[in-house]
Amino acid sequence: MEAVKSPDCKLSVVFARDAPVGLILRRGPSKWVQLILWDTSRDRFTDGAWFHGRIYEDRCNLSPDGRLFVYFCHGGHSRPGYSDSWTAVSRPPWLFALGLWPWGTTYGGGGRFMDSRTLVLNIGPGAPLKTHPDHPAKGLNVCADDSITYSPHPSNPEGLEGVDWSGRDQKGGLVYSRSGVLFRAVNDRLPGHEIADFRHRKPEPTSAPEWARKPL
Repeated sequence: MEAVKSPDCKLSVVFARDAPVGLILRRGPSKWVQLILWDTSRDRFTDGAWFHGRIYEDRCNLSPDGRLFVYFCHGGHSRPGYSDSWTAVSRPPWLFALGLWPWGTTYGGGGRFMDSRTLVLNIGPGAPLKTHPDHPAKGLNVCADDSITYSPHPSNPEGLEGVDWSGRDQKGGLVYSRSGVLFRAVNDRLPGHEIADFRHRKPEPTSAPEWARKPL
């Protein structure tokens, strides 16, 4: 039986297509998001960045090999030379921007990887693809397509009752979250087995390690 209390956070997961990698976006307390890397073959987890603001999971994507993460976020305020929202590429589970496109609105933004080095941004064809000068995205093939308006990671496509998020891992297994706890269903039936509990955490922002800052 599942025993889940203290719904102080919610989870959503972005999966890589060709590698046993998932990236958990843990939201909570209010206005804080933590990134957690998930080795789906062994159910091992690596804590990453804390972000004060909103990351829009429906506009995020992992590269097929799981080594790069494109995300769209709203940081709450503008800084000189930046905007209050932006699309960026990083090495998960960190958010250090190897490429960054200032946006300035919460409409649009984000993107999808077509392969491990080709990124399609969710902006209109012909729109400028100019990056921030300190985050040039060198080494990526970048193009634009404003038809990316659907969610590549819907929150609960299985329509499970009482679930915050559900999805399928690389082996087709049904996994889901409820109030900050991650579960794996048994033969697609609930209740499932608990994989990990991420409820009782407090923001602990830290700088990205050197390997996550290396240029593309």
